[in-house]
Amino acid sequence: MGKQQAPHIVWDWNGTLFHDIDVVIQATNASFAEIGLPPITLERYRELYCVPVPRFYERLLGRMPTDAEWEVMDGAFHRHYWSLADGAALADGAGKLLADWQAAGLTQSMCSLAPHDRLLPIVRTHGIEHHFIRVDGRVGNSTGGKAEHMERHVAALASTVDPARTVVIGDAVDDAVAAAHVGARAVLYTGGSHSRASLAEAGVPVVDTLAEAVTEATRLAA
Repeated sequence: MGKQQAPHIVWDWNGTLFHDIDVVIQATNASFAEIGLPPITLERYRELYCVPVPRFYERLLGRMPTDAEWEVMDGAFHRHYWSLADGAALADGAGKLLADWQAAGLTQSMCSLAPHDRLLPIVRTHGIEHHFIRVDGRVGNSTGGKAEHMERHVAALASTVDPARTVVIGDAVDDAVAAAHVGARAVLYTGGSHSRASLAEAGVPVVDTLAEAVTEATRLAA
């Protein structure tokens, strides 16, 4: 099958390649203050956070937010997040890992639930766009998970990427769900939005560094 036999990595952005968890907590608490919720700690956030995000608010509130409430919550979070995002950086060693994978003649892409029109500029700002054969952010609302989005992403790469040799690297259980949906494998990284305990429930390898994630991805795609 030629190129289809080569290992491929699909990277997540927020909380994985982009170390923005501190910005996420700041933005979350700023938005919480606007809607009358008490602040949340990083540890508590990682215990409760989940995708689709309205379920995260359900865990906080004890009920699912109404459509109107969700619109206010989501709008407030993103307003604060994007005002702070320039203060975040790539995860430790991310740039070198991307460059080394590409230098080895292997392919990688990015599939993110960040809005596509916001994702591309920030990826370019960090000088890593050229390492990817495709970068897809979210188009449309943010109430769903990544599975259907991943399906479209992998379908667009069908001529060069074999899902069976593809590994998704992300920081959320939803990344593992999306990988399974397209017949790929997954490795989950503890540097983002989930606790190690919650990630372990996905039944896939869980690692503490992106270097370990790439090592695991190489093993899984072999």
